[in-house]
Amino acid sequence: MNYKSLLAVVFGALMSTSAFAQANILNAKSPAEIGVRTEEQKALDNDKPLEYGYVDDRDIMFAKMTWEKIVLDERVNFPLYYPVDTNNIGSNRRSLYDVLTKAIAEGEIENVYNDSYFSAKRTAKEMRDITTKIDTLDYGYDQFNAEGRVDPEYITKTEISSYHISAYLIKGLWYFDKRQGELKYRLLGIAPAAPDVNFLDAENANSEPNPLFWVFYPDAREVLHEAKSFNAKNSAVPFSFDHILNARRFNGVITREENVFGDRKVEEYVPENALMQLLESERIKEKIRNFELDMWSY
Repeated sequence: MNYKSLLAVVFGALMSTSAFAQANILNAKSPAEIGVRTEEQKALDNDKPLEYGYVDDRDIMFAKMTWEKIVLDERVNFPLYYPVDTNNIGSNRRSLYDVLTKAIAEGEIENVYNDSYFSAKRTAKEMRDITTKIDTLDYGYDQFNAEGRVDPEYITKTEISSYHISAYLIKGLWYFDKRQGELKYRLLGIAPAAPDVNFLDAENANSEPNPLFWVFYPDAREVLHEAKSFNAKNSAVPFSFDHILNARRFNGVITREENVFGDRKVEEYVPENALMQLLESERIKEKIRNFELDMWSY
């Protein structure tokens, strides 16, 4: 293993330990003090995301943009999905979707976008329209026809929650840094994907999920570094969402790569064959990996 990468992982783990939301649990005099750090502790922690550092364009010998889908049904991806029910759990644990939507609502993430090219921003109204459905029951229509009004009990509201998120779509750049002589990955965008809110209760609710919004990943690093995911092997050392995503502690399937055909998806030129689509995804992955291996051939 590269020593620089090993040091970065160790440093990130130590910083995550000091920033755990259950800090002060052994010294708390009351439940209200659990997870509350003093100003002195915060100053000593100096807990911030690990900076990427500057990469000069002249140092990039090879680059390939890829889009991937992280399916949340897979066990290795569970830390990005759970918990979905927060009624009986502490406020320190939230799913990635809840962390993102809360940060957007509170203005910590200022910009969200319509697509992975970040060409247009989504407004607050568009966000509500995509994630919320308000409907009227038949009794409500009858009351409206008879009285010209509808009581609140006849109006239903359906909202997409973390339970409905079935996948995350990510966009990133694989590049070979000739100065350091290694292949690296830089995450650029992330989007939660869910079925259409209008058909959550329908039979086709498990159809292909659609991205709700795209977030430019560097804008969300501070928020995702503060939010911690559950570590099943050691709850004293949780992983931040920023660490999970940057360290690629998930399993993703490449759905497309940048290409001359307008960045078409794999399913567009390998239609109706899930096995061949998966093999094509692996072929793209191996093509990127082989570039680094071929650099050291003699």
